[in-house]
Amino acid sequence: MAMLLPAAVNAADVTVRDLAARLYHADRKQPLQLGGLDLRNLDLSGLDFKGATLAASNLFGSDLSRADLSKADLKGARLDRVTIIGTRFDNADLSDTSFLRPSTFSTLAAPLNEVASFAGANLSRTRLFGRFNRTSFAGANLSGARLAPFTKTGFIEHLWRTELAGANLSKANLTGADLSHTLLAFTNLRGANLSGAVLRKADLSRADLTDANLTGVDLAEADLDGAILTGARGLDTAQGLST
Repeated sequence: MAMLLPAAVNAADVTVRDLAARLYHADRKQPLQLGGLDLRNLDLSGLDFKGATLAASNLFGSDLSRADLSKADLKGARLDRVTIIGTRFDNADLSDTSFLRPSTFSTLAAPLNEVASFAGANLSRTRLFGRFNRTSFAGANLSGARLAPFTKTGFIEHLWRTELAGANLSKANLTGADLSHTLLAFTNLRGANLSGAVLRKADLSRADLTDANLTGVDLAEADLDGAILTGARGLDTAQGLST
């Protein structure tokens, strides 16, 4: 049975101290119910959410650095501008979320000790835009996700496309995902399902697509320089490949 917040507690009344105390006493077998709450701009760094339900919650601008959100329910949550340095989202449900411009690293580099993890997470239909270099999405579900810039010329400021350079997307489900313009250089896409995905003008240079499913993928103007395509399926149905 899930642990509920008292009915008298409104979203605006949930403080970091109160939330931390409730999470401390929570049980993974009885996850805390935090769905629909206003949790904007809070310092939630280092907290173990113990698989809590945060569906439809607003976490805009919150600091989730080093927090453990593995197996958490974040369906439809707003995660724009959050800080996720070293955050764990393994096997979490992030379907239909808005995940725009998170702060993923403390510097322009992507140190391994700051990389977030989305291994096995459900990111289907998620709007994802930011720097996720070297991040693990191994076995994640990104079907129908949108990682493309908002306009043909880019998005805003210094970041104009989603970056996944050197990321681990092995065995990820990317069916029907829009990865236009995305930086996927040196990315591990071994065994990934990219059927029906849009990769127009994406940078796949030196990406490893061994045994990937490329059925019906749109590769118009994509950079495949040095990409490994050993055992890739559906290449004959891919669109935009130069002959």
